[in-house]
Amino acid sequence: MNPSQPLPQPRTSAPARGIAAIVGRPNVGKSALFNRLMGQRVAIVEDEPGTTRDRLYGTVEWRGREFTIVDTGGIEEPRGDAVRAAVRAQAEAAIEEADAVLFVVDAASGMIGVDQDVAELLRKSGKPVILIANKAESERRAMAATEFYALGLSDPLPVSALHGTGTGDLLDAVVAALPEREEVTVEADARIAIVGRPNVGKSSLLNIIVGSERAVVGPKPGTTRDPVDTMLDRDGRRVLLVDTAGLRRRGKIEPGLEAYATLRTVRAVDRSDVAILLIDATEGVTAQDLHVAGYVLEEFKGLVVGVNKWDAVERGEATTEAARADLRRAFHFAPWAPEIFLSAKTGRNVGAIMDAALAAANERRKRVDPAELRRFLVDALGKHPPPSDGGVQLRFTHVLQSELPEPVFVFFVNRPDAVHFSYRRYLENELRRRFGFAGTPIRLVFKGGRD
Repeated sequence: MNPSQPLPQPRTSAPARGIAAIVGRPNVGKSALFNRLMGQRVAIVEDEPGTTRDRLYGTVEWRGREFTIVDTGGIEEPRGDAVRAAVRAQAEAAIEEADAVLFVVDAASGMIGVDQDVAELLRKSGKPVILIANKAESERRAMAATEFYALGLSDPLPVSALHGTGTGDLLDAVVAALPEREEVTVEADARIAIVGRPNVGKSSLLNIIVGSERAVVGPKPGTTRDPVDTMLDRDGRRVLLVDTAGLRRRGKIEPGLEAYATLRTVRAVDRSDVAILLIDATEGVTAQDLHVAGYVLEEFKGLVVGVNKWDAVERGEATTEAARADLRRAFHFAPWAPEIFLSAKTGRNVGAIMDAALAAANERRKRVDPAELRRFLVDALGKHPPPSDGGVQLRFTHVLQSELPEPVFVFFVNRPDAVHFSYRRYLENELRRRFGFAGTPIRLVFKGGRD
């Protein structure tokens, strides 16, 4: 589908998930608590190295409510004299961007000055705060947690991230603290988020996109806690740029304040159809770039990789090919994601990256004719029959496309659990070869019967 063609239909926005941010000084068990709350939820790319392992954010569902938890301290733990300033920065980020703050203290070592500093910030913010006394593995430690009443926050919840005790009460408290989000109806043909590490040029790209488009409609407010978006008209299509206020809110983000960017990324990806992941050509692909890409895939959103500051590197055919090879290696878990080399400073390829993002939005909503799907399955099975499992031949009988707005394909097979990962990948590659779906993940579901 050509990016110049109109998108299938406008969509309305869904209420954004609430965000709960974990803050606290080093060694109180923030990451252990994060991992405990994530439980056994496996990301769709978890088996691929360099993607969502050791991730900093994830989605939790508890008592029918979905929300995102962010480990702000998992980005880079401060050391030495930097501890106090960095922990304060984490708290400030949570106050600015999150809907509720999970303030973790150490029931084993007791209260120290940094805890009091953070508590003072949180008290003044008026933001919902859940005070978690972690490492309460014994009754004695749970009783010792009462000293944290002195912080003047909520009742301390004794929790053991190590053993999982108290996490049910904690999740109840999070659900109760998160504000209800009203659905806001905003008609748009595509919802695009510009995401990436601090200082890669996101604001510059935003400004040149908005400045170059005609008939900018202006800012569109979301709910009271949602960031302000920008609606623009591009060749007759309504394009919503998500969280443009978030990109403009802060200038250059200093080292140690990455928590701001992390929280902003989670919120923007949650509310988008397609994310433009901007990376810095002068620095190459970093672990944090891969973390962001992993989160985009985990949330089943479209992805376009933009290599910014291309004007600042020595260019040539060999350089470009080497850069493409590096990108393919780094983003091997998303070979379908377009790669655009651009310069937000000069305007080079800014139009191309918008075209790629709109094309990805097109592909996400593309419907495949059922007859074409049947022919695809016959051809794919004939070209590469499925391997047997323990002597039992796998038999595929039918495939259909789900009614979901995203590309999900349901295959009916006699032994769905026996479909090997390699054959799943083969079917996905054949679907893409035949029908496209560039710029968007697709999901394959295997069921044991027609119903």
